[in-house]
Amino acid sequence: MITEQQKQQVLLQGMSLEKVEEQIQNFKNGFPYLNIHAAAIIGDGIKQLSEEKLADYLSIYEEVAPQKRIVKFVPASGAASRMFKDLYAFLESDDDDIESSAFSRQFIEQLSSFPFYHDLDESLRNSGTDLQTALNNKEYKLILKHFLEAGHMGYGGLPKGLLKFHSYEEGSRTPTEEHFVEGADYGVGLDNTVRLHFTVSPEHQEKFEAHAAAIRPTFEQKFGVRFEVAFSQQKKSTDTIAVNMDNTPFVEDNGDILFRPAGHGALLENLNEIDADIVFIKNIDNVVPDRIKSTTTTYKKAIGGILFDVQRKAFDALQALENDVNEHAVSRAENVFEQELGAKVPPHYASWSTKEKGAYLFEKLNRPIRVCGMVENTGEPGGGPFWVMEADGSLSLQIAETAQLDLEDAEQHQLFESSTHFNPTDLVCGLKDYQGNKFDLLQFRDPKTGFITQKSKSGKPLKAQELPGLWNGSMSGWNSIFVEVPLITFNPVKTINDLLREVHQ
Repeated sequence: MITEQQKQQVLLQGMSLEKVEEQIQNFKNGFPYLNIHAAAIIGDGIKQLSEEKLADYLSIYEEVAPQKRIVKFVPASGAASRMFKDLYAFLESDDDDIESSAFSRQFIEQLSSFPFYHDLDESLRNSGTDLQTALNNKEYKLILKHFLEAGHMGYGGLPKGLLKFHSYEEGSRTPTEEHFVEGADYGVGLDNTVRLHFTVSPEHQEKFEAHAAAIRPTFEQKFGVRFEVAFSQQKKSTDTIAVNMDNTPFVEDNGDILFRPAGHGALLENLNEIDADIVFIKNIDNVVPDRIKSTTTTYKKAIGGILFDVQRKAFDALQALENDVNEHAVSRAENVFEQELGAKVPPHYASWSTKEKGAYLFEKLNRPIRVCGMVENTGEPGGGPFWVMEADGSLSLQIAETAQLDLEDAEQHQLFESSTHFNPTDLVCGLKDYQGNKFDLLQFRDPKTGFITQKSKSGKPLKAQELPGLWNGSMSGWNSIFVEVPLITFNPVKTINDLLREVHQ
Protein backbone atom coordinates (compact mmCIF):
# COMPACT_ATOMS: atom_id res chain seq x y z
CA MET A 1 0.00 0.00 0.00
CA ILE A 2 1.49 3.36 -1.05
CA THR A 3 0.99 6.15 1.51
CA GLU A 4 0.03 9.72 0.65
CA GLN A 5 3.61 10.83 1.41
CA GLN A 6 4.93 8.26 -1.04
CA LYS A 7 2.43 9.28 -3.73
CA GLN A 8 3.73 12.85 -3.48
CA GLN A 9 7.28 11.54 -3.71
CA VAL A 10 6.42 9.66 -6.92
CA LEU A 11 4.93 12.80 -8.48
CA LEU A 12 7.98 14.86 -7.45
CA GLN A 13 10.12 12.31 -9.28
CA GLY A 14 8.26 13.29 -12.44
CA MET A 15 6.65 9.85 -12.58
CA SER A 16 3.07 8.63 -12.54
CA LEU A 17 1.54 6.12 -10.13
CA GLU A 18 0.64 4.03 -13.19
CA LYS A 19 4.31 3.86 -14.19
CA VAL A 20 5.29 2.71 -10.70
CA GLU A 21 2.59 0.04 -10.76
CA GLU A 22 3.81 -1.12 -14.19
CA GLN A 23 7.34 -1.48 -12.80
CA ILE A 24 6.07 -3.49 -9.82
CA GLN A 25 4.22 -5.78 -12.24
CA ASN A 26 7.49 -6.26 -14.12
CA PHE A 27 9.06 -7.50 -10.88
CA LYS A 28 6.18 -9.91 -10.35
CA ASN A 29 5.98 -11.22 -13.91
CA GLY A 30 9.57 -10.82 -15.06
CA PHE A 31 10.55 -9.82 -18.59
CA PRO A 32 9.95 -12.17 -21.52
CA TYR A 33 13.03 -13.60 -23.20
CA LEU A 34 13.97 -12.56 -26.71
CA ASN A 35 13.22 -15.24 -29.28
CA ILE A 36 16.54 -15.36 -31.10
CA HIS A 37 16.32 -17.11 -34.44
CA ALA A 38 20.03 -17.17 -35.29
CA ALA A 39 23.29 -15.41 -34.55
CA ALA A 40 24.11 -12.65 -37.01
CA ILE A 41 27.38 -13.56 -38.73
CA ILE A 42 29.51 -12.27 -41.59
CA GLY A 43 27.44 -12.59 -44.75
CA ASP A 44 24.17 -13.10 -42.87
CA GLY A 45 23.47 -10.01 -40.80
CA ILE A 46 26.97 -8.53 -40.51
CA LYS A 47 28.53 -6.68 -43.42
CA GLN A 48 32.24 -6.96 -44.07
CA LEU A 49 33.71 -4.03 -45.99
CA SER A 50 36.15 -4.58 -48.82
CA GLU A 51 38.80 -1.91 -49.40
CA GLU A 52 36.74 -0.67 -52.36
CA LYS A 53 33.52 -0.44 -50.32
CA LEU A 54 35.39 1.23 -47.45
CA ALA A 55 36.68 3.89 -49.85
CA ASP A 56 33.19 4.39 -51.32
CA TYR A 57 31.58 4.97 -47.92
CA LEU A 58 34.38 7.30 -46.81
CA SER A 59 33.79 9.36 -49.95
CA ILE A 60 30.03 9.52 -49.28
CA TYR A 61 30.60 10.60 -45.68
CA GLU A 62 33.08 13.31 -46.54
CA GLU A 63 30.75 14.68 -49.22
CA VAL A 64 27.58 14.71 -47.09
CA ALA A 65 28.84 15.39 -43.53
CA PRO A 66 29.53 19.15 -43.96
CA GLN A 67 25.83 19.67 -44.73
CA LYS A 68 24.58 17.78 -41.67
CA ARG A 69 24.15 18.59 -38.02
CA ILE A 70 26.32 15.89 -36.42
CA VAL A 71 26.47 15.21 -32.67
CA LYS A 72 28.94 13.00 -30.79
CA PHE A 73 27.00 11.58 -27.83
CA VAL A 74 29.19 10.35 -24.97
CA PRO A 75 27.69 8.58 -21.94
CA ALA A 76 30.00 9.78 -19.14
CA SER A 77 27.89 9.43 -16.01
CA GLY A 78 29.12 8.27 -12.65
CA ALA A 79 32.31 8.14 -10.64
CA ALA A 80 35.27 6.01 -11.68
CA SER A 81 35.41 4.28 -8.30
CA ARG A 82 35.03 0.80 -9.84
CA MET A 83 38.34 1.37 -11.64
CA PHE A 84 40.07 1.42 -8.25
CA LYS A 85 38.25 -1.45 -6.50
CA ASP A 86 41.43 -3.49 -5.99
CA LEU A 87 43.43 -0.49 -4.82
CA TYR A 88 40.75 0.32 -2.24
CA ALA A 89 40.73 -3.31 -1.09
CA PHE A 90 44.46 -3.16 -0.37
CA LEU A 91 44.24 0.31 1.19
CA GLU A 92 41.50 -0.76 3.58
CA SER A 93 43.09 -4.12 4.48
CA ASP A 94 45.17 -4.80 7.58
CA ASP A 95 47.99 -6.12 5.41
CA ASP A 96 50.71 -3.60 4.46
CA ASP A 97 52.59 -6.12 2.31
CA ILE A 98 52.13 -5.10 -1.34
CA GLU A 99 52.78 -8.73 -2.32
CA SER A 100 49.31 -9.57 -0.98
CA SER A 101 47.71 -7.63 -3.85
CA ALA A 102 49.02 -8.40 -7.35
CA PHE A 103 46.91 -5.58 -8.80
CA SER A 104 48.25 -2.98 -6.37
CA ARG A 105 51.81 -4.23 -6.84
CA GLN A 106 51.52 -3.77 -10.62
CA PHE A 107 50.12 -0.27 -10.10
CA ILE A 108 52.95 0.72 -7.74
CA GLU A 109 55.73 -0.90 -9.78
CA GLN A 110 54.66 0.88 -12.97
CA LEU A 111 53.67 4.27 -11.55
CA SER A 112 56.08 6.08 -13.86
CA SER A 113 54.10 4.78 -16.87
CA PHE A 114 50.92 6.61 -15.83
CA PRO A 115 50.22 10.16 -17.10
CA PHE A 116 49.41 11.36 -13.56
CA TYR A 117 52.83 10.35 -12.14
CA HIS A 118 54.02 13.94 -11.68
CA ASP A 119 50.68 15.01 -10.15
CA LEU A 120 51.04 12.24 -7.57
CA ASP A 121 54.62 13.32 -6.83
CA GLU A 122 53.45 16.92 -6.40
CA SER A 123 50.65 15.84 -4.05
CA LEU A 124 53.17 14.03 -1.84
CA ARG A 125 55.59 16.98 -1.96
CA ASN A 126 52.79 19.23 -0.68
CA SER A 127 52.67 17.02 2.42
CA GLY A 128 56.42 17.16 3.06
CA THR A 129 57.73 14.11 1.21
CA ASP A 130 57.95 12.97 -2.41
CA LEU A 131 56.99 9.94 -4.45
CA GLN A 132 60.44 8.39 -4.70
CA THR A 133 61.00 8.68 -0.94
CA ALA A 134 57.60 7.10 -0.26
CA LEU A 135 58.47 4.24 -2.63
CA ASN A 136 61.90 3.74 -1.00
CA ASN A 137 60.22 3.61 2.42
CA LYS A 138 57.54 1.21 1.12
CA GLU A 139 54.81 3.66 2.16
CA TYR A 140 52.43 2.23 -0.39
CA LYS A 141 49.25 3.03 1.47
CA LEU A 142 50.32 6.64 1.84
CA ILE A 143 50.80 6.79 -1.94
CA LEU A 144 47.35 5.30 -2.53
CA LYS A 145 45.73 7.74 -0.10
CA HIS A 146 47.24 10.67 -2.00
CA PHE A 147 46.08 9.16 -5.27
CA LEU A 148 42.51 8.23 -4.30
CA GLU A 149 41.30 10.39 -1.45
CA ALA A 150 39.68 13.82 -1.39
CA GLY A 151 41.99 16.57 -0.17
CA HIS A 152 44.78 15.10 -2.32
CA MET A 153 44.43 14.02 -5.99
CA GLY A 154 40.98 12.58 -5.27
CA TYR A 155 40.90 10.23 -8.27
CA GLY A 156 38.60 7.84 -6.38
CA GLY A 157 35.80 10.42 -6.45
CA LEU A 158 36.22 11.72 -10.01
CA PRO A 159 34.40 10.51 -13.14
CA LYS A 160 36.42 8.70 -15.81
CA GLY A 161 36.11 11.64 -18.16
CA LEU A 162 38.27 13.84 -15.89
CA LEU A 163 41.10 11.38 -15.18
CA LYS A 164 44.39 11.64 -17.05
CA PHE A 165 44.56 8.74 -19.52
CA HIS A 166 47.31 9.43 -22.05
CA SER A 167 50.70 11.18 -22.14
CA TYR A 168 51.96 13.44 -24.93
CA GLU A 169 55.03 15.63 -25.33
CA GLU A 170 52.93 18.72 -24.75
CA GLY A 171 51.20 17.24 -21.68
CA SER A 172 48.56 14.68 -20.78
CA ARG A 173 44.96 14.25 -21.92
CA THR A 174 41.75 13.14 -20.25
CA PRO A 175 39.16 11.02 -22.10
CA THR A 176 37.12 14.21 -22.49
CA GLU A 177 40.02 15.78 -24.38
CA GLU A 178 40.41 12.66 -26.52
CA HIS A 179 36.72 12.92 -27.48
CA PHE A 180 37.34 16.54 -28.53
CA VAL A 181 40.14 15.31 -30.78
CA GLU A 182 38.01 12.45 -32.16
CA GLY A 183 35.24 14.95 -32.83
CA ALA A 184 37.61 17.05 -34.91
CA ASP A 185 38.71 13.90 -36.76
CA TYR A 186 35.27 12.65 -37.86
CA GLY A 187 32.50 14.76 -36.31
CA VAL A 188 32.82 18.08 -38.15
CA GLY A 189 29.40 18.94 -39.52
CA LEU A 190 27.26 21.92 -40.47
CA ASP A 191 28.98 25.33 -40.04
CA ASN A 192 32.40 23.68 -39.52
CA THR A 193 31.23 22.76 -36.03
CA VAL A 194 31.92 19.75 -33.81
CA ARG A 195 28.95 19.17 -31.51
CA LEU A 196 29.72 17.15 -28.38
CA HIS A 197 27.12 16.01 -25.86
CA PHE A 198 28.18 14.42 -22.56
CA THR A 199 25.73 12.82 -20.15
CA VAL A 200 27.05 13.45 -16.64
CA SER A 201 26.08 13.02 -13.00
CA PRO A 202 24.77 16.14 -11.22
CA GLU A 203 27.70 16.21 -8.79
CA HIS A 204 30.22 16.19 -11.65
CA GLN A 205 28.66 18.58 -14.17
CA GLU A 206 30.36 21.72 -12.86
CA LYS A 207 33.79 20.08 -13.11
CA PHE A 208 33.04 18.84 -16.64
CA GLU A 209 31.90 22.29 -17.73
CA ALA A 210 35.02 23.92 -16.31
CA HIS A 211 37.26 21.34 -17.99
CA ALA A 212 35.53 21.74 -21.36
CA ALA A 213 35.72 25.53 -21.15
CA ALA A 214 39.44 25.36 -20.37
CA ILE A 215 40.40 23.04 -23.24
CA ARG A 216 38.03 24.29 -25.93
CA PRO A 217 40.06 27.34 -27.16
CA THR A 218 43.22 25.25 -27.56
CA PHE A 219 41.49 22.59 -29.65
CA GLU A 220 39.57 25.15 -31.72
CA GLN A 221 42.84 26.82 -32.63
CA LYS A 222 44.63 23.51 -33.25
CA PHE A 223 41.99 22.01 -35.55
CA GLY A 224 40.44 25.13 -37.09
CA VAL A 225 36.91 24.12 -36.12
CA ARG A 226 34.27 25.36 -33.70
CA PHE A 227 33.26 23.20 -30.73
CA GLU A 228 29.73 23.28 -29.34
CA VAL A 229 29.58 21.38 -26.05
CA ALA A 230 26.42 20.37 -24.19
CA PHE A 231 25.76 18.39 -21.03
CA SER A 232 22.72 16.59 -19.71
CA GLN A 233 21.89 14.46 -16.71
CA GLN A 234 19.96 11.23 -16.43
CA LYS A 235 16.40 12.25 -15.60
CA LYS A 236 14.92 11.39 -12.20
CA SER A 237 11.71 10.45 -14.00
CA THR A 238 13.54 7.51 -15.59
CA ASP A 239 14.51 5.98 -12.22
CA THR A 240 12.86 2.70 -11.30
CA ILE A 241 11.33 1.63 -8.01
CA ALA A 242 13.25 -0.85 -5.83
CA VAL A 243 11.27 -3.63 -4.16
CA ASN A 244 11.75 -6.12 -1.35
CA MET A 245 12.18 -9.77 -2.20
CA ASP A 246 8.37 -10.18 -1.97
CA ASN A 247 7.89 -7.42 -4.62
CA THR A 248 6.55 -4.81 -2.17
CA PRO A 249 8.10 -1.31 -2.40
CA PHE A 250 11.42 -0.98 -0.57
CA VAL A 251 10.86 1.77 2.00
CA GLU A 252 13.73 3.67 3.59
CA ASP A 253 13.93 4.68 7.25
CA ASN A 254 12.45 8.14 6.49
CA GLY A 255 9.35 6.55 4.92
CA ASP A 256 10.36 7.26 1.31
CA ILE A 257 10.27 4.63 -1.40
CA LEU A 258 13.73 3.85 -2.78
CA PHE A 259 14.18 4.72 -6.46
CA ARG A 260 17.35 3.79 -8.34
CA PRO A 261 18.91 4.92 -11.64
CA ALA A 262 17.68 2.59 -14.38
CA GLY A 263 20.89 1.94 -16.30
CA HIS A 264 22.04 3.37 -19.63
CA GLY A 265 18.63 2.74 -21.18
CA ALA A 266 17.47 5.83 -19.28
CA LEU A 267 19.66 7.89 -21.61
CA LEU A 268 17.14 7.34 -24.43
CA GLU A 269 15.33 10.38 -23.01
CA ASN A 270 18.52 12.44 -23.32
CA LEU A 271 19.15 11.20 -26.86
CA ASN A 272 15.54 11.99 -27.78
CA GLU A 273 16.05 15.67 -26.93
CA ILE A 274 19.09 16.16 -29.15
CA ASP A 275 18.64 18.21 -32.30
CA ALA A 276 20.77 16.41 -34.87
CA ASP A 277 20.64 14.70 -38.24
CA ILE A 278 22.97 11.94 -37.08
CA VAL A 279 24.49 11.03 -33.72
CA PHE A 280 27.63 9.00 -33.06
CA ILE A 281 27.49 7.13 -29.73
CA LYS A 282 30.68 6.04 -27.99
CA ASN A 283 31.53 5.43 -24.33
CA ILE A 284 33.73 7.88 -22.43
CA ASP A 285 36.50 5.34 -21.70
CA ASN A 286 36.90 3.90 -25.21
CA VAL A 287 39.64 6.24 -26.43
CA VAL A 288 43.22 5.78 -27.62
CA PRO A 289 46.26 8.03 -28.16
CA ASP A 290 46.65 9.89 -31.46
CA ARG A 291 49.17 7.39 -32.86
CA ILE A 292 46.44 4.73 -33.30
CA LYS A 293 43.37 6.92 -33.83
CA SER A 294 43.37 6.65 -37.62
CA THR A 295 41.59 3.27 -37.77
CA THR A 296 38.85 4.52 -35.45
CA THR A 297 38.46 7.65 -37.58
CA THR A 298 38.31 5.66 -40.82
CA TYR A 299 35.62 3.27 -39.62
CA LYS A 300 33.58 5.95 -37.89
CA LYS A 301 33.41 7.83 -41.19
CA ALA A 302 32.64 4.57 -43.02
CA ILE A 303 29.66 3.65 -40.82
CA GLY A 304 28.51 7.27 -41.16
CA GLY A 305 28.78 6.92 -44.95
CA ILE A 306 26.72 3.71 -44.83
CA LEU A 307 24.05 5.54 -42.84
CA PHE A 308 23.90 8.44 -45.31
CA ASP A 309 23.75 6.04 -48.26
CA VAL A 310 20.98 3.84 -46.84
CA GLN A 311 19.01 6.82 -45.54
CA ARG A 312 18.92 8.36 -49.00
CA LYS A 313 17.65 5.13 -50.54
CA ALA A 314 15.07 4.59 -47.79
CA PHE A 315 13.85 8.19 -48.04
CA ASP A 316 13.50 7.91 -51.84
CA ALA A 317 11.52 4.67 -51.44
CA LEU A 318 9.22 6.26 -48.83
CA GLN A 319 8.60 9.27 -51.09
CA ALA A 320 7.70 6.93 -53.95
CA LEU A 321 5.27 4.96 -51.75
CA GLU A 322 3.72 8.18 -50.50
CA ASN A 323 3.15 9.37 -54.06
CA ASP A 324 1.63 6.13 -55.39
CA VAL A 325 1.56 2.57 -54.06
CA ASN A 326 2.23 0.66 -57.29
CA GLU A 327 4.27 -2.43 -58.11
CA HIS A 328 7.36 -0.39 -59.04
CA ALA A 329 7.29 1.60 -55.79
CA VAL A 330 6.75 -1.59 -53.75
CA SER A 331 9.57 -3.39 -55.55
CA ARG A 332 11.88 -0.44 -54.84
CA ALA A 333 10.94 -0.44 -51.15
CA GLU A 334 11.40 -4.23 -50.97
CA ASN A 335 14.91 -3.85 -52.34
CA VAL A 336 15.83 -1.26 -49.68
CA PHE A 337 14.27 -3.31 -46.90
CA GLU A 338 15.88 -6.62 -47.86
CA GLN A 339 19.09 -5.67 -49.66
CA GLU A 340 20.15 -2.43 -48.02
CA LEU A 341 18.81 -3.00 -44.50
CA GLY A 342 19.19 -6.78 -44.69
CA ALA A 343 15.80 -7.37 -43.07
CA LYS A 344 13.53 -10.31 -43.88
CA VAL A 345 9.79 -10.10 -44.63
CA PRO A 346 7.32 -12.50 -42.92
CA PRO A 347 6.50 -15.83 -44.66
CA HIS A 348 2.96 -14.78 -45.65
CA TYR A 349 4.12 -11.52 -47.27
CA ALA A 350 4.01 -13.00 -50.79
CA SER A 351 0.24 -13.53 -50.56
CA TRP A 352 -0.51 -9.87 -49.82
CA SER A 353 -1.91 -7.35 -52.28
CA THR A 354 0.26 -4.53 -53.62
CA LYS A 355 -1.49 -2.05 -51.28
CA GLU A 356 -0.90 -4.30 -48.26
CA LYS A 357 2.76 -4.74 -49.16
CA GLY A 358 3.13 -0.98 -49.61
CA ALA A 359 1.59 -0.21 -46.23
CA TYR A 360 3.78 -2.80 -44.52
CA LEU A 361 6.99 -1.56 -46.13
CA PHE A 362 6.15 2.09 -45.49
CA GLU A 363 5.72 1.38 -41.77
CA LYS A 364 8.93 -0.69 -41.66
CA LEU A 365 11.06 1.85 -43.53
CA ASN A 366 9.75 4.94 -41.74
CA ARG A 367 11.88 4.32 -38.64
CA PRO A 368 15.16 5.54 -37.16
CA ILE A 369 18.19 3.83 -38.68
CA ARG A 370 21.36 2.88 -36.83
CA VAL A 371 24.62 1.44 -38.12
CA CYS A 372 26.47 -0.54 -35.45
CA GLY A 373 30.12 -1.47 -35.46
CA MET A 374 30.72 -5.10 -34.48
CA VAL A 375 34.04 -6.50 -33.31
CA GLU A 376 35.10 -10.13 -33.02
CA ASN A 377 33.98 -11.71 -29.78
CA THR A 378 37.02 -11.99 -27.51
CA GLY A 379 35.12 -12.75 -24.31
CA GLU A 380 34.54 -9.12 -23.31
CA PRO A 381 31.08 -8.31 -21.89
CA GLY A 382 28.75 -6.72 -24.40
CA GLY A 383 25.62 -7.20 -26.46
CA GLY A 384 25.74 -9.73 -29.26
CA PRO A 385 24.15 -9.40 -32.74
CA PHE A 386 21.24 -11.74 -33.42
CA TRP A 387 18.35 -12.33 -35.78
CA VAL A 388 15.18 -12.05 -33.67
CA MET A 389 11.74 -13.35 -34.62
CA GLU A 390 9.18 -10.52 -34.48
CA ALA A 391 5.48 -10.96 -33.66
CA ASP A 392 4.54 -10.62 -37.35
CA GLY A 393 6.90 -13.42 -38.38
CA SER A 394 9.56 -11.16 -39.86
CA LEU A 395 13.20 -11.27 -38.75
CA SER A 396 15.00 -8.20 -37.45
CA LEU A 397 18.55 -7.55 -36.36
CA GLN A 398 18.90 -6.88 -32.64
CA ILE A 399 21.68 -6.42 -30.11
CA ALA A 400 20.92 -8.73 -27.19
CA GLU A 401 22.49 -8.97 -23.73
CA THR A 402 22.83 -12.38 -22.10
CA ALA A 403 20.22 -11.41 -19.47
CA GLN A 404 17.63 -11.17 -22.27
CA LEU A 405 18.18 -14.74 -23.43
CA ASP A 406 16.85 -18.02 -22.07
CA LEU A 407 20.19 -19.80 -21.76
CA GLU A 408 18.49 -22.70 -19.96
CA ASP A 409 16.92 -23.57 -23.30
CA ALA A 410 19.41 -25.82 -25.13
CA GLU A 411 18.61 -24.46 -28.59
CA GLN A 412 18.80 -20.80 -27.52
CA HIS A 413 22.04 -21.51 -25.66
CA GLN A 414 23.54 -23.08 -28.76
CA LEU A 415 22.54 -20.05 -30.85
CA PHE A 416 24.12 -17.77 -28.25
CA GLU A 417 27.35 -19.79 -28.29
CA SER A 418 27.49 -19.54 -32.10
CA SER A 419 27.69 -15.74 -31.95
CA THR A 420 30.99 -14.49 -33.38
CA HIS A 421 30.79 -10.73 -32.66
CA PHE A 422 29.63 -8.17 -30.12
CA ASN A 423 28.85 -4.46 -30.09
CA PRO A 424 31.30 -2.32 -28.12
CA THR A 425 28.94 0.70 -27.97
CA ASP A 426 29.92 1.87 -31.44
CA LEU A 427 26.90 3.32 -33.23
CA VAL A 428 25.83 6.06 -35.59
CA CYS A 429 22.12 6.89 -35.51
CA GLY A 430 19.81 8.68 -37.94
CA LEU A 431 17.24 10.59 -35.90
CA LYS A 432 15.13 12.25 -38.63
CA ASP A 433 12.51 10.90 -41.03
CA TYR A 434 12.20 11.27 -44.79
CA GLN A 435 10.47 14.64 -44.35
CA GLY A 436 13.19 16.00 -42.09
CA ASN A 437 11.16 15.68 -38.88
CA LYS A 438 12.64 14.32 -35.67
CA PHE A 439 11.48 10.84 -34.70
CA ASP A 440 10.06 10.37 -31.21
CA LEU A 441 12.53 7.69 -30.18
CA LEU A 442 10.36 6.58 -27.27
CA GLN A 443 7.93 5.12 -29.80
CA PHE A 444 10.53 2.64 -31.05
CA ARG A 445 11.63 0.97 -27.81
CA ASP A 446 10.42 -2.29 -26.33
CA PRO A 447 9.19 -1.59 -22.76
CA LYS A 448 9.08 -5.33 -22.11
CA THR A 449 12.83 -5.67 -22.53
CA GLY A 450 14.59 -5.07 -19.23
CA PHE A 451 16.70 -6.54 -16.47
CA ILE A 452 15.98 -7.45 -12.85
CA THR A 453 18.95 -7.69 -10.50
CA GLN A 454 19.47 -8.29 -6.80
CA LYS A 455 21.13 -5.53 -4.77
CA SER A 456 21.18 -4.40 -1.13
CA LYS A 457 20.72 -1.19 0.82
CA SER A 458 21.76 -0.72 4.45
CA GLY A 459 22.33 -4.45 4.68
CA LYS A 460 18.84 -5.34 3.43
CA PRO A 461 18.35 -7.27 0.17
CA LEU A 462 16.30 -5.72 -2.61
CA LYS A 463 15.44 -6.18 -6.25
CA ALA A 464 16.28 -3.49 -8.79
CA GLN A 465 15.08 -2.98 -12.35
CA GLU A 466 16.88 -1.55 -15.34
CA LEU A 467 15.15 -0.02 -18.34
CA PRO A 468 15.69 -1.52 -21.79
CA GLY A 469 19.37 -0.98 -22.61
CA LEU A 470 20.10 1.98 -24.86
CA TRP A 471 21.45 -0.11 -27.75
CA ASN A 472 19.31 -3.20 -27.26
CA GLY A 473 15.71 -2.89 -26.01
CA SER A 474 15.58 0.90 -26.32
CA MET A 475 16.36 0.63 -30.04
CA SER A 476 14.55 -2.63 -30.79
CA GLY A 477 12.15 -0.90 -33.21
CA TRP A 478 14.93 0.74 -35.24
CA ASN A 479 16.25 -0.45 -38.57
CA SER A 480 19.70 -1.84 -37.84
CA ILE A 481 22.77 -2.46 -39.98
CA PHE A 482 25.68 -4.37 -38.46
CA VAL A 483 29.19 -3.83 -39.83
CA GLU A 484 32.42 -5.53 -38.81
CA VAL A 485 35.03 -3.07 -37.52
CA PRO A 486 38.62 -3.84 -36.43
CA LEU A 487 39.19 -4.89 -32.83
CA ILE A 488 41.71 -2.05 -32.42
CA THR A 489 38.73 0.37 -32.37
CA PHE A 490 37.67 -1.10 -28.99
CA ASN A 491 40.00 -0.23 -26.10
CA PRO A 492 37.94 0.39 -22.94
CA VAL A 493 39.52 1.28 -19.60
CA LYS A 494 37.68 -0.70 -16.92
CA THR A 495 40.46 -0.66 -14.29
CA ILE A 496 43.26 1.82 -13.71
CA ASN A 497 45.83 -0.81 -14.75
CA ASP A 498 44.22 -1.04 -18.20
CA LEU A 499 46.09 2.21 -18.90
CA LEU A 500 49.30 0.14 -18.77
CA ARG A 501 48.26 -1.78 -21.89
CA GLU A 502 50.38 -0.98 -24.93
CA VAL A 503 47.49 0.70 -26.78
CA HIS A 504 47.19 3.33 -24.03
CA GLN A 505 50.91 4.07 -23.69
